[in-house]
Amino acid sequence: MSSSPKLFERLHEEFRRRHYSYETEKSYVHWIKEFIKFHNMTPPRELGYEAVEIFLSHLAVHKKVAASTQNQAFSALIFLYREVYQRDTDWNLNALRARSTRYVPTVLTREETLSILNCMSGMPKLVAQVLYGSGLRLREGLNLRVKDLDFAQHQIIVRDAKGRESRVTPLPDGLIAGLTAHLQTVKRWHEIDLHQGYGSVDLPHALARKYVNASRQWIWQFVFPSRSRYYDRDSEQTIRSHLHPSSVQKALKQAVFQSGIQKRVSCHTFRHSFATHLLQNGYDIRTVQELLGHKDVKTTMIYTHVLNRGGRGVRSPLDG
Repeated sequence: MSSSPKLFERLHEEFRRRHYSYETEKSYVHWIKEFIKFHNMTPPRELGYEAVEIFLSHLAVHKKVAASTQNQAFSALIFLYREVYQRDTDWNLNALRARSTRYVPTVLTREETLSILNCMSGMPKLVAQVLYGSGLRLREGLNLRVKDLDFAQHQIIVRDAKGRESRVTPLPDGLIAGLTAHLQTVKRWHEIDLHQGYGSVDLPHALARKYVNASRQWIWQFVFPSRSRYYDRDSEQTIRSHLHPSSVQKALKQAVFQSGIQKRVSCHTFRHSFATHLLQNGYDIRTVQELLGHKDVKTTMIYTHVLNRGGRGVRSPLDG
């Protein structure tokens, strides 16, 4: 967008300084661009909370976005005005709110899950197995470093998760052999990179400054690395990142088709299924909340719907 090249450079700097994920940055930039286009390319610094209020109402009334989408757009604009323009954002907005609907997640049975996984192969399959076996979000799985896998304690340390809080989740016994063999391959890639004068990976800025050589150490390498290197303009180095999310998403889509499962399945469905199956196996809601990293148990409570038999546990009269 030609109207604000410096604005987006400043945004990028703020995202990096606060260690926001690439997905969050991409989403926020999208909504800020939409905000600028809606107001006829007027620079945001010339607008105020009234413009934000009108834009949010437009999303609810004319675009009919979900409440979560409207909230995401609002968060992006709060970030813009508070962090970039350094303005007070204690706004009392009267924007029309998008209608909130009760969300019931798609959940697979264990048999359906295994059927889909059996139709996958290679690194995408191993990622999917970790998502289901440990209840990780796709971004969390792809961001795993070698040091995050604790084979001795059979656990995974999920660092800098959503909300930027770390947690511990189980490492399935059935994945240890596969992950061990996979890491041997990844280590060979890393050794070749080092031999060719590369071997660095992206690190949080504070760590990169404190430990200059950490980015080349084995323990900091991604568990699921990309097969190719790229030039990172922030560090001005050629580095290896993690596997791109689309690689897993495309493989999963094909596997769902091959399995014949007639459900809308995404990578996040594995996480939903992980939580639901734990509850079905008798684990208490607080334990599941902790494993998922939910701040509020109300978020975890949505998975209790599957513990009811049929519609709210009611037996249909047609069944006698």
